[in-house]
Amino acid sequence: MRAAVVREVREHERRVALVPELVGRLTGAGLEVVVEPGAGEWAFHPDDQYVAAGAEVSPSDVLESADVVLSVQPLEPDRIARLKPGAVTISFLPVSSELDVVRAARDAGVTALSVELVPRISRAQSMDALTSQALVGGYRAVLIAAERLPRFFPLSMTAAGTVPPAQVLVLGAGVAGLQAIATAKRLGAKVEAYDVRAASAEEVRSLGARFVELDLPSLEGAGGYAREMTEERAQLQRDRLAPHVSSADVLITTAAVPGRQAPLLVERAALEAMKPGSVVVDLAAESGGNVEGSVPGEEIRVGQTLLWGGRNVPSQLPVHASRLYAANVVNLTLLMTAEGEITVDLSDEIIDGACVTHEGAVRHEATRELLGGDG
Repeated sequence: MRAAVVREVREHERRVALVPELVGRLTGAGLEVVVEPGAGEWAFHPDDQYVAAGAEVSPSDVLESADVVLSVQPLEPDRIARLKPGAVTISFLPVSSELDVVRAARDAGVTALSVELVPRISRAQSMDALTSQALVGGYRAVLIAAERLPRFFPLSMTAAGTVPPAQVLVLGAGVAGLQAIATAKRLGAKVEAYDVRAASAEEVRSLGARFVELDLPSLEGAGGYAREMTEERAQLQRDRLAPHVSSADVLITTAAVPGRQAPLLVERAALEAMKPGSVVVDLAAESGGNVEGSVPGEEIRVGQTLLWGGRNVPSQLPVHASRLYAANVVNLTLLMTAEGEITVDLSDEIIDGACVTHEGAVRHEATRELLGGDG
């Protein structure tokens, strides 16, 4: 059976779903690997690397003969229509914003797996693309802030005097937040962090940062994600965070609830109260933003504070983001592969959890509801 790797065509996407060094894992399992020309170009993997690894780089349509298609972004509806019935796609698939893709996969009889829906269980850790890409995003966020901050991150003691370290506040202590904390600490900043999950306090402290206590109830939900809160509690949280925001040189926000609007953590008034030259990086801008007024992919001045809205941040480090993502999708593909044959076993909780469409039906309940029950 054939595994196809497509060239990403969506704007700002520089990653590739399979890197040459992992081709052998698929061919070793009995799969043929065919790659669209230039698929790895933006991730610095030229076609000849794929050929040397045992893949075929085909100038003809790789979709029509594919049994499984690996991509980062979901295939567009017109590309899905070229797949044969029963083909499998593996990609990010944010169902709330990609309903046309879901309909196309359903109508084509394609099995669409969303890596965002892979359950957070120990057996699925090697397939957890949300975690691997959040790791990249958290690291990149700090570098973006450091580049734009008009002062040092570390403490510097010189003959001309002592320069104090930058004050960094990280909101959200999931994977991206913890990576941001660790990176800011390595750069010498003084870091504090907050998360609605009280259990994250120990993780924050283990990285040498101070955990901000707001004296609010914990909101830890299923799978280690944060639960949504009432608007009254959300406003109380914003009010209590405001003094910490105003004292920071750098604010990095990473709080997100999968498949839902990002919680608003920082209002415009808090931004305007920050020190002149402060920098805010909102990694949740694409899902509504943790910071009032943030726009994905844009830098905005709010008073004397720079507000940077994240847009596909992991793609800005395409080499390692691709390597990590490729490992995730290869592991998911191999979970369905035995003796060169791909079987969609819905009795497996990982496959069942990630499956959006299968055999002409929408299996994911929340997606069916978004489609008005038309599954």
